[in-house]
Amino acid sequence: MSFNENTRVKIPAILHLRKLGYNYLSLAKAKREESTNIFTDLFTESLIRINPDLDESDTKRAFDNISLALDNEDLGQAFFNMLTATSGIKLIDFKDFSNNSFHVVTELTYKNGEDEFRPDITLLINGMPLAFVEVKKPNNQQGVLAERDRINVRFKNKKFRKFINISQLLVFSNNMEYDVESIEPIQGAFYSSTSYSSANFNCFREEDKFDLETLLQSEDDELENFVLKDNNLSAIKHSPEFITNKEPTTPTNRILTALFSKQRFAMLLKYGIAYVEESKGLEKHISATRNCSPPKRLSAP
Repeated sequence: MSFNENTRVKIPAILHLRKLGYNYLSLAKAKREESTNIFTDLFTESLIRINPDLDESDTKRAFDNISLALDNEDLGQAFFNMLTATSGIKLIDFKDFSNNSFHVVTELTYKNGEDEFRPDITLLINGMPLAFVEVKKPNNQQGVLAERDRINVRFKNKKFRKFINISQLLVFSNNMEYDVESIEPIQGAFYSSTSYSSANFNCFREEDKFDLETLLQSEDDELENFVLKDNNLSAIKHSPEFITNKEPTTPTNRILTALFSKQRFAMLLKYGIAYVEESKGLEKHISATRNCSPPKRLSAP
């Protein structure tokens, strides 16, 4: 039995997100629009639920408007304004955040022409891919620097504009504790906003203590079996390493709880993101939490 980033980090992270209330969605039967990676059935169903006066033709127009906005060279600002709008069609129900639909998928292909990439984990709200997670196994060569270099190449590729514009929050982890002595992000779990140039990797230090017994749903053995089977990894189910890596206290699972527990994610989307006109152009900034110690910014040299 081989252990790699999938068995050590990705699958345990998916199962942890399931405990946070994200439904696992197999790509085998999922319906999505490939230029945006919006899952159209989930999108339509969710918009009609949170906007009772809409019909399917209204949701089609909303989708078309989103698709047009995602073509802008604005780091997704037009889409973000639609996402957080307090009037008109609501793309997200912020008054009752539990009224939205939450899903997690793995190895979703982001493709435009011949160019493509596949994040390890993508999080959907109402069918919209608003965040993704890239993982590496602990003690991997180059740590998470390799992921930083890859995402910087993707940021600069104009064929990925729609995917970058729709994404609100990115996480990169090799499931290790931070090396506080390092000036480069060799190890740890980092978050970043999107950019058209280079990612700023931020450490996350949570001061609040979550009541995990209340916050996390109980384990679902049947669903775990399905996730493992869907990823051709049923053989790892009873391995001690896999069982340990499912613990909520691992570095990856801690940052997932801190950023993607539903009420925290709602706060981030509503209040934690800002567009700032800098000397080099428009930048997108994210403040993970008001209770977080000042983050250590780790950007490309």
